[in-house]
Amino acid sequence: MSCYFLVQIFCTDQQKRSLYDEYIHDVKPIVESYGGEYLIRSDDVVSLSQDWKPDRVILIRFSNREKLDECFHSQAYLNMSYKREMSVESHAIIIGGYEDGDM
Repeated sequence: MSCYFLVQIFCTDQQKRSLYDEYIHDVKPIVESYGGEYLIRSDDVVSLSQDWKPDRVILIRFSNREKLDECFHSQAYLNMSYKREMSVESHAIIIGGYEDGDM
């Protein structure tokens, strides 16, 4: 069953954006090496709520939860995740998928 990883990014310090841009560049091949497929990866976000205004949204589909966990617990990811942690505020959730016909 597919599994989805949804992240919202808040970039409150534009001086740190270059470090986050490095993260964006470095993370994509890691995610893809675990079968992750980017469905959304965009700074073009229009908020319809006063209380929720992310600067960037990312949605990644993995074939299953195990692949998602392997990816974000891999040494390759852990070695570069500090770039995100030091540059932006992020909030992520994991969403269980469904098979065709489940809805």
